[in-house]
Amino acid sequence: MAHQADAKRMLDDRGYTGTTIHNVNPAHLLEKAVRDRIVDSYYWKEQCFAINEATLCDRAADMTFLGGTYGQQKPTPFLCLTLKLLQLMPEKEIVLEYLHQTELKYLSALAAFYVRLTFDAKDVYMTLEPLLADYRKLRKRIKDGGYSLTYIDQFVDDLLTKDRVCATSLRKLPQRTILEDLGQLDLRESPLGEELEEIDGEDEDSDVHEGYANGEKTHINGDLNIEESGDDAG
Repeated sequence: MAHQADAKRMLDDRGYTGTTIHNVNPAHLLEKAVRDRIVDSYYWKEQCFAINEATLCDRAADMTFLGGTYGQQKPTPFLCLTLKLLQLMPEKEIVLEYLHQTELKYLSALAAFYVRLTFDAKDVYMTLEPLLADYRKLRKRIKDGGYSLTYIDQFVDDLLTKDRVCATSLRKLPQRTILEDLGQLDLRESPLGEELEEIDGEDEDSDVHEGYANGEKTHINGDLNIEESGDDAG
């Protein structure tokens, strides 16, 4: 009960004097209806009690899917642990360690979601874009209680391009080109850039060989025509 009371105080703006993120109580980065369902959920009461940055990894290791709410608006463990992270507010280095470790893919996804909620726009792009080359599979719990297949790169792309992910309205993210024009971000190079250049090079070589072959064929045909004309004249 004390744990639940502490959580409810965290969710209450009245008299809140703690650290803020984007000028608000961190817990309020999740919508009120979702926060209330999380605090009332069995998972929050039983699995999120007295955990810290280290033991949170144990909870993440047990996760087998991500998502927002499902069925009768039941919050997923993924969403519950998101609220716990907002309560803990770990140091940036710890968040990046969550993100870049390779053994727990749902911990990486959880860290990516936390980055999108809490980091500034420039750092969101710089931190998450490398994960667009991460193709690990993820299971996603959907609203009707079923599952769908997604991938870390697709999940990160959703975080960078959509306004709502995992039953959560995301802060508006400026377009990348705007930050590039302001000099805050370098132009992004596609990870497929080198492959596309190789394909273009192969196409050019093919065109050259084809042109050479056609020219040689024309030359041969010309010689044959000359010989045939000589025979006719004889």
